[in-house]
Amino acid sequence: MRRQVLLLVCAVQFLTRLPTPRLAGFETDWISRAARYFPLVGQIVGATCAAVFLGAGQVWPPALAALLAVAAGVLVTGGFHEDGLADTADGLGGGSDAARRLEIMKDSRVGTYGVLALGLVLAVKVAALAQLSPWAGALALVAAHGGARAAAVVVMRLVPYVGHLEASKWKPAPANLSAGEVALALALGAWPMLLSAPTVALAGLGAGVLAAAVPALAARRLIGGYTGDVLGAVEQLFEAGFLLGAVAVLSA
Repeated sequence: MRRQVLLLVCAVQFLTRLPTPRLAGFETDWISRAARYFPLVGQIVGATCAAVFLGAGQVWPPALAALLAVAAGVLVTGGFHEDGLADTADGLGGGSDAARRLEIMKDSRVGTYGVLALGLVLAVKVAALAQLSPWAGALALVAAHGGARAAAVVVMRLVPYVGHLEASKWKPAPANLSAGEVALALALGAWPMLLSAPTVALAGLGAGVLAAAVPALAARRLIGGYTGDVLGAVEQLFEAGFLLGAVAVLSA
């Protein structure tokens, strides 16, 4: 049990800027082993966004409440996943071969593809969230954030890692996730969806999976696998897709 708590704290440290206890005796492999708890951390982020959405909705119009909720998620994570989305769009969109694409993705500068991808995905999330009622939007945020991190874990299991380890924040290379670790991540990511109407949950999940598959499949074809940036893109697009699916059902 103590080890599981340590892994959860490690996951919070890795994915967010939230204050946590210092981990004594830290081992780099803990990050990979902590992946099972990534969806739970996502739900913590989603719950924070949901609280902002509910609170802001008491004072401001839905569009502004949605914008503040999305901004809260960026602040809690330090733009961790958004940075990955921008880098992935720049690399996959701008490189002529796999080596050049990976080189672009390592570059800290953001190009046209990255700016457009980041701006459009954030705009989609804000616009979709603004169409939902306060409580439906709050639940969708928790489900979307948790499911998005579970989607990233699935990609880690199914797609080979091709990042430059010396430039990565993640050492050793994330690999060898067991079926049990992935199953736990999926279970943790799925439970908030059980609180929604089945049609809403299925529409959100289906749209989220389809959206997340785009960067994963593109990265597999163009660079041979995934990097940490690609996981950020997977996470962001799942979130956007889930919200779009929920809105499609609830506004019908």
